[in-house]
Amino acid sequence: MRYAPAILVGRSVRTLARLRKPGGGSAVPGLVVNRIAPGYLAHALNSFAGGLVIVSGSSGKSTTTKMLVAALRAHGRSVFTNPSTANISQGLTSALLEEADLSGRIARDIAVLEMDEGHGALIAPQLSPRVVALTNVMVDQIDRFHDPEMVAGMLARIAHRATGTVVVNADDAHLVELAEALHDRVQFLRFGVTTEVLDRSRHGLGHARQSEERLPAADGVLVTAVDGRLATLSVDGFEHTINLPARGVHYATDAAAALATAKAVLGEAFDAGVACAAIGAIPPVFGRGEVVSIDGQNVEFVLVQNPASFQLNIDTVDTDAPKLFAIGSDVRDPSYFWPVDTSALGSVDIVSGSKAAELALQLAYDDVRIGRVEDDLARAIDDFLAAPPPSRGMKTIIFSADSMRRTRAHLGLTADTEVVS
Repeated sequence: MRYAPAILVGRSVRTLARLRKPGGGSAVPGLVVNRIAPGYLAHALNSFAGGLVIVSGSSGKSTTTKMLVAALRAHGRSVFTNPSTANISQGLTSALLEEADLSGRIARDIAVLEMDEGHGALIAPQLSPRVVALTNVMVDQIDRFHDPEMVAGMLARIAHRATGTVVVNADDAHLVELAEALHDRVQFLRFGVTTEVLDRSRHGLGHARQSEERLPAADGVLVTAVDGRLATLSVDGFEHTINLPARGVHYATDAAAALATAKAVLGEAFDAGVACAAIGAIPPVFGRGEVVSIDGQNVEFVLVQNPASFQLNIDTVDTDAPKLFAIGSDVRDPSYFWPVDTSALGSVDIVSGSKAAELALQLAYDDVRIGRVEDDLARAIDDFLAAPPPSRGMKTIIFSADSMRRTRAHLGLTADTEVVS
């Protein structure tokens, strides 16, 4: 019961934060508890009978985590997990406080946690994860992660703590090297895509360094075909068709990562058919290709977070769809996005957000037609939604994380908002 006082304080702070700002303040209780009881987070995460599973990487970890949780629950496992918005240390602690008893423990079989690579590396020395799944290494937020080698080093620190299996992307050269360095310490499972899938991807896979060789079908979970929101994956030599939560090879790769990790966790109890069915039934992680009904019209949300996700996601956007594109304060230096080829967008009806002028300049250089630049995001959203519906397709809002949060707040949407698809 050594953590009982800290847990009670954290719950009190959570109540006050929610009274002050309904739906907000989710990280504040964790921040307080981590300050007054710095050992609590590790204590709670290491206490699950079925072990701890960590999912990390530059991109795709939210979707991979959600897919993995669905697969494990479909196999009858009771799983504790964190929201995708709570993947840093204080957010993780806040998520734990939602279910922990006064001893700090949670009555679940296993924990599956998405972890920010930076914060994960910091707390890794205190953790003993049974399985670590690493999605990729990409050029990421330059104010936090100066270069891909820095990210690879952080992921290596997390992987070194694994006691059972490390699941890696076989198409990412950084992670292949990591696997080679750790091969005598832990077991490895791999996932990847075929040459045919790679050749059909307009801008590759987005990795900072892509492996020269593809993964043989017999050596892991392999994406063999992708058509919109439908993918075919080979697991143990048998092909399975799976519905994806959003369009694109990157979402099919997330599914492969989730299947490989579920196999590592479940061992002989793993049933690929059960896992694929469960993954195919999940809705998108909010903001990531979800379609939401707003005032009777369907609107697609597309989140871009780093140059790779920016490129891969806009490559799948309907060129003819009306588009609002908003970049916010989370993108401190917009030149970070300039390597992205935005020409596939064709046109953007409204450019908005605190970095609207910089985004408009990039789009103009790529010959993207711009209807209007509107600095006031709330006004831009209202005007965009008030415009007549398109004759085909649906309106699409593309945003960075800051603009996503502001858009959802302006529209009164929450993480629990029902999505159309």
